[in-house]
Amino acid sequence: MPRRTLVDDYPHKMGGHCGSGAMRDLLHWHGLGWDGPPDEGLVFALGGALGLSYLRSSDLVPPLYLVGRGADFEIDLPRRLGAQVQVLTTDDPREGWSWVLDELEAGRPSLVWGDIGELPYLRVQFQMSRHDIVVIGHDEAEGIAFVVDNDRAEVQKVPLDALARARSSKSFPQPTRHCTYRISWPSALPDVAEVAAEAFRQSAAGMRRPSQPGIVDLRTAASGAEGLAAAVQLAADIQTWADLPVDDLETLLFSLSAFIEKAGTGGGLFRRLLADGCADVARLTGDSATAQLAVAASRCAQAWTATARAGIRRDVDIRVRLAGVASAASQLPELELDLVASLEAASSSLTAVDR
Repeated sequence: MPRRTLVDDYPHKMGGHCGSGAMRDLLHWHGLGWDGPPDEGLVFALGGALGLSYLRSSDLVPPLYLVGRGADFEIDLPRRLGAQVQVLTTDDPREGWSWVLDELEAGRPSLVWGDIGELPYLRVQFQMSRHDIVVIGHDEAEGIAFVVDNDRAEVQKVPLDALARARSSKSFPQPTRHCTYRISWPSALPDVAEVAAEAFRQSAAGMRRPSQPGIVDLRTAASGAEGLAAAVQLAADIQTWADLPVDDLETLLFSLSAFIEKAGTGGGLFRRLLADGCADVARLTGDSATAQLAVAASRCAQAWTATARAGIRRDVDIRVRLAGVASAASQLPELELDLVASLEAASSSLTAVDR
């Protein structure tokens, strides 16, 4: 008899980012939080995954990529909260699907990667492999899986063959390889001050001294950098775009705006999510340094948003738009440096409070 599974009453909300949106839902489903289910900003902030990677290469479509988080949020957040995490990957589709079925038949949702270009409900024209979705059920007779996604409010019915393609993609930035996160959550969460202090310390270190591989491979980039150096590199690179053909410039400006505001960043290249989360930590702990961190993150988010919006104005000539983008971007290196210093100060303050 064909099998059917469905996790009942899964508490899904739309989110600004696929990773933090999925983790927010999972924490809520498991009944975990400090003063109720955590908001997405708090989940992102406690992941310690703030980052910055920039590259420009003619091998990419579009020829620019910008991301404001590190590679290991989905591992670091649950482990920091006391969970056990296994990252399962395979090139065998049957094995990969068996991992999902094991979770579903045990009554648990399954966090997996799926290429956005293969997920029919997203209706996008390009591919990106590292997109977190949560499978909450399936129906063999109908040939569908039930999927929740930060970009959609309702549960999506995805054909099993489309989901299999999404989970076996070889697209940028890396093959999905049926990636499945098997997470065993704790019965209660550790002290939020302790968790935040460690997360802020990790984010600051990742920006100031990037040592772990990021989401993108910079070795093939014509122009690119990570951490604080990426803000400097981007601001300098934009200054060279004035000599580009108009069509190429339009592509770069549109792409830059999309990566900052639209590409699952929560707006302001993840800095707005961080600001919201830091404000929650400050409220929960009463820590003034974390309240100042929220202000620094908000200023960063505003500058990134200003950079994005300047590039897509339709009421001015493209060269004027470029000048506006260059002006807004020129503020980013200093604001990012201030943000890192604020992360370090808040981490120290929360550590002292925790003691």
